[in-house]
Amino acid sequence: MSARTPSLAKPDLPAPEALLARLDWQILRRLEGQLQGDYATVFLGEGLDVSDLREYQPDDDVRRIDWNVTARMRTPYVRQYEEDRDVTAWFLVDRSLSMQFGRGERTKESVTAELTVALSRLLSNRGNRVGGLLWSNGLDALLQPRTGKPQVLRLAKKLLAPSPAVPTAEVRDTTLTDLLGAANSIARRRALVFIISDFVSAPGWDVELRRLGVLHEVIAIRVTDPQEHQIPNAGLVVVQDAETGEQMTVDTGDAKFRQRFEAAAIARETAIAEESVRSGVDLFTISTEDDLARKLLEMVAHRKARRGR
Repeated sequence: MSARTPSLAKPDLPAPEALLARLDWQILRRLEGQLQGDYATVFLGEGLDVSDLREYQPDDDVRRIDWNVTARMRTPYVRQYEEDRDVTAWFLVDRSLSMQFGRGERTKESVTAELTVALSRLLSNRGNRVGGLLWSNGLDALLQPRTGKPQVLRLAKKLLAPSPAVPTAEVRDTTLTDLLGAANSIARRRALVFIISDFVSAPGWDVELRRLGVLHEVIAIRVTDPQEHQIPNAGLVVVQDAETGEQMTVDTGDAKFRQRFEAAAIARETAIAEESVRSGVDLFTISTEDDLARKLLEMVAHRKARRGR
């Protein structure tokens, strides 16, 4: 028995324009009012090409100080990198069947769409390019990086569109290794890469994730739902494996069954955490019950702390 919980009915999703308008009011305005400085650069590591030098500002990363120039000028100077002015961001989005799990309108899939659109809007507001690689049973859509609000709307439209229909016999468990491998082939130039998934996948994805992190600045975000960790006492119910469609009847009133389910869920969490550590990439977690604006601020604060800002 898998630790996965039964998938629920997929709600009607809003039009791209409506989604973007709602996020502009509910999330982006709150973030704009609380984030200070060029928050896009908070997500970046060291660049490859030095483009300029300027005097040190209080919120600059001290690791960018050019000590030779500082010694000559007798005032701190920092190096500016090409990415500071022109960021290319890729969104690698998992759209497998397990992402449709949730209660009512708040599914992992809907939260993923909101999160992706919010981040792409924040980045595109500063003139940065955003692109997307959407994956379910294979490659659903590829959007080459472009600038501007129209690109954000194109990405939102792809996210809100139904995944391509796949014959039951061809449905297979999610393999994040394939998604990450495709990204390694497509994104050849240094970029900021967001991976948004529930990370319910066949093992071994840490190898491709580590490869992705050699060239790119990688941010992995895991979307979860509280119901995935515990199954309620609801008597006899039919559960379905969201990845393969396999169904079976179980007795949720059986305390031992619930214990086995929870033990399997804990084992899955442990495996994901271990692969994340092996990949060397930080894994942030967002629940379907979380406030997205607050979680994004926490993510920025964490990265600022790591960079010593």
